[in-house]
Amino acid sequence: MPGLPFGFGFCSSFSSWEGSIIFSGAIFIQLALGLNLYLAVFILLAITAFYTVAGGLASVIYTDSVQTFIMLLGSLILMGFAFAEVGGYESFTEKYMNAIPSVVEGDNLTISPKCYTPQPDSFHVFRDPVTGDIPWPGLIFGMTILAIWYWCADQVIVQRCLCGKNMSHVKAACILCGYLKLLPMFLMVMPGMISRILYTDKVACVVPSECEKQCGTAVGCTNYAYPTLVLELMPDGLRGLMLSVMLASLMSSLTSIFNSASTLFTIDLYTKIRKKASERELMIAGRIFGMVLIAVSILWVPLVQVSQNGQLFHYIGSVSSYLGPPLGAVFMLAIFFKRVNEQGAFWGLMVGLVVGLIRLIAEFVYGTGSCVAPSNCPKIICGVHYMYFAIILFFVSIIVILGVSFLTEPIPDVHLYRLCWSLWNNTEERIDLDAEELETQEEAGGALEEDSEQSRGCLKRACCLLCGLQNTGPKLTKEEEAALRQKFSDTSEKPLWRTVMNINAVLLLGVAVFVHAYFA
Repeated sequence: MPGLPFGFGFCSSFSSWEGSIIFSGAIFIQLALGLNLYLAVFILLAITAFYTVAGGLASVIYTDSVQTFIMLLGSLILMGFAFAEVGGYESFTEKYMNAIPSVVEGDNLTISPKCYTPQPDSFHVFRDPVTGDIPWPGLIFGMTILAIWYWCADQVIVQRCLCGKNMSHVKAACILCGYLKLLPMFLMVMPGMISRILYTDKVACVVPSECEKQCGTAVGCTNYAYPTLVLELMPDGLRGLMLSVMLASLMSSLTSIFNSASTLFTIDLYTKIRKKASERELMIAGRIFGMVLIAVSILWVPLVQVSQNGQLFHYIGSVSSYLGPPLGAVFMLAIFFKRVNEQGAFWGLMVGLVVGLIRLIAEFVYGTGSCVAPSNCPKIICGVHYMYFAIILFFVSIIVILGVSFLTEPIPDVHLYRLCWSLWNNTEERIDLDAEELETQEEAGGALEEDSEQSRGCLKRACCLLCGLQNTGPKLTKEEEAALRQKFSDTSEKPLWRTVMNINAVLLLGVAVFVHAYFA
């Protein structure tokens, strides 16, 4: 697959995700320590960038694993405090519908009651398809499209799956993620709604001047709901635990994105420009790109602050809807239709990227507006809900991919064995499309200078250590490399564990359907 649109699409989505994560982390540090927003951003990035750049993927995986337990423990404790404070679940559902701010007039504005009154369907998953803030057709179909991109093709997830010891471990990790994804509604969404009940005038402010006074942002203070709940509700010792939980969660996401984006840049973009780049050069280029991405993310923070009426969740959903569907379309078609070729994938990604960027740029230029001050963005561009836009963009990309693929030469089957559905069980040897290019890169990597640790100066040794270029062991023979490659490509499973994973997958699906039906 041509690297330019693929890599650019990933990297642009990475920078937008980073901006949202950095902003949310900075809010918490700002409230907890009373620091300036951008000083908080700098502290967060300095800590994260150091061990990500120095440690690489290994440090990311180990820290993520440890931080997961801290995050779950802290979030469960906060949920317990929140529900105890509000008087239980039934009291929570009753009080939320009456959580209306005391200041609803001012700044010479006529504010409609719908701007500050909780929506009647606040406790329903499936909301009105036209007037709902998250319409149910968009939730079912639009979010499914984004899930294809994120869970099947996003480098953050794929990179971890490729690190699995065997296929059963990979399946187990994905199923565990599925179970954990059931928790945010109880650990994050409902505590955030409780925050509106307890601190209504701040979290639900609607008058711009009042919001400016409460949190320094005129578009709204909903992004401050969870941090405010932590700092106001929890006792001192647990407050420190939750601070570590929030920072662990944010740094976990940032480290994943930094590492994955650097990998994509070196593999999909840099190697197209420097075909004979050595391993050393690729490692250094990836580290430098990670630092550049940090700078871009900082510049993106002001856009996150005012986008989507100041609601971070909608910002993340909208940006994903503008950039993710073409990638999901290419992945799905490549798996199920062997007729799809490189030309179709390239133009499908390019057209999808351009259409998505038109909507994204238009929203940044005109603003997404708010209930108090609607946006002037043309209806033909911004009039469709972002989840519906994701569905449209997905099918536009599919049409372009299939159209161009059928008008150009197909890829011979010898290059597709075990890569698509119809050839999955084929046992013949597959010849990679870019075999010659890979061979050239391996030769360039093998030509890496063999300077010893003793011949390097202190500064050079420190630089190599930071870039992950230290010697890791003896060089393998061709036979050992072949055996290792065979081991890594083995997808066989033990019957017992395959059955256990399949049962858990079905059970997880049943639980997810039940939760959706219960809260429908």
